[in-house]
Parts: sequence; structure tokens; C-alpha cells
Amino acid sequence: MQQIENSNPTSPEESTALSTVSSESQFSPTTQSIKKGEWIVSQVLTFLSNMFGILKDFFNRYRQAIISILIIVGAIVSLRVVLAVMDALNDVPLLEPTFQLIGIGYSAWFVSRYLLKPSTRQELAQKWQGFLGELEK
Repeated sequence: MQQIENSNPTSPEESTALSTVSSESQFSPTTQSIKKGEWIVSQVLTFLSNMFGILKDFFNRYRQAIISILIIVGAIVSLRVVLAVMDALNDVPLLEPTFQLIGIGYSAWFVSRYLLKPSTRQELAQKWQGFLGELEK
């Protein structure tokens, strides 16, 4: 059970606390709501005015990670689009078997052109090294 305290303040701290409470009780609930709303609006405006600086600092600090994430997301989206286009093309009659024949024909040409003879394998290795050399520049 709560004990009832003496209502007569004996110390200056208690009298100050009572005067503060009595001065706050002079404001109506509407006035208190308006003051609280003004405080919230001022906090939001302060945040919004500093938002571009905060975003700039965040981007400068995590630039490499943000770019990496964007590249990964872009690659995933591109892959999904390519797969959707391929699925749509495969639904067209006679187009899927035509693509398969083209793929088989190119694979057969590549094997016969570059992989059957040792001299052509050497040529392919030289072309590959030249290509890698161009990428390093």
C-alpha cells in the first residue's frame, strides 16, 4: 500500500518541484499537444535538413560495398530478364529446336576447328593469351 506523504513541502527542492508541476498544470492539454507537435516538427525538419549530409557521409564511408551490392543486384536482375526472354522465345513453336540445332552446329564446328589437331589447339591457346593480355591493359 502507498503511504500518503505530507503535503507541506519542507525543503526548497520540494517547493521548486511543486511550483514546476503547478506551472505545467496551467497549460491546457491542447496547448501541451501543440507544443509537443511543434517540437516533433522541429525535430523532423532538423533531420531532413541534415539528411543529405548524412547520406553523403554514409555513401563516402561505404562506397565500395554499395557499388558491389548494386552490381550484384544488377546482375541478378539481368539474369532474370534474360531467362524470361529465353523462356518466351522457347514457347514459340519450332524456335527452340532451331536454337538447339544452331548450338549443336557451333559446338561441332568449334571442336573440329580448334580441338582435334595439336596445331589448332596451340593457335587457340595463343589467341586466348592475346585476349587475356588485352584485358590486362
